[in-house]
Amino acid sequence: MPREGCAVVTGGTRGIGAAVAARLRADGWPVATLARSGGDVQADVADPAAVSAAFDAVEERHGPVLVLVNNAGQRRDGLAIRMPAADWQAVLDVNLGGAFHCTQRALSGMLKARWGRIVNVSSVVAVHANPGQANYAASKAGLLALTRTIAREMGRKGITCNAVTPGIVETDMTRDVVDDLVGLVPAGRAGTPEDVAAAVGFLCSEEAAYVNGATLAVDGALAA
Repeated sequence: MPREGCAVVTGGTRGIGAAVAARLRADGWPVATLARSGGDVQADVADPAAVSAAFDAVEERHGPVLVLVNNAGQRRDGLAIRMPAADWQAVLDVNLGGAFHCTQRALSGMLKARWGRIVNVSSVVAVHANPGQANYAASKAGLLALTRTIAREMGRKGITCNAVTPGIVETDMTRDVVDDLVGLVPAGRAGTPEDVAAAVGFLCSEEAAYVNGATLAVDGALAA
């Protein structure tokens, strides 16, 4: 059964984030979705002050955040040679910086409870490069390094930090590229947000207590 506390899912209003939020609710967690607009709590995860205020609001309503799923992300694709510096920085600030700010803020409550689950939603491009996504791939690869570091730092505190690497998943964010890429997937189909949510649900469970610093591929063997 869930502990006395709640779960936060960033970017939790659509696609993978919405499916993860639904899965965690089904598993018994009070869930707060955090997004720039439309979520239970509004915040730009790239802004540490906004993140802190959002977590304050969630904790006042639901108690300590004991599960954190860092799913918020954005794409600004383009070949590296022509990529504007602003597009590079914006993607790193949200995808990687946002996960760091939320993790840092959540850890205080997890440490007090001596229990916590952090799952970072990375991507297959972190390990299997895709031309035109230098910023996105760098941010998602950085998430894997952040995952392993937090796992090592918090391993004796009852806190786990793991990552999932979705492959070609049909969402609003990927609709423009799914048809071109699905033929590369050995499974013969695109994944669904629910496929990813099932993996996240496991990593947030008591059964995954000894899984820490791991990366779970949810990609139909795309990166195998």
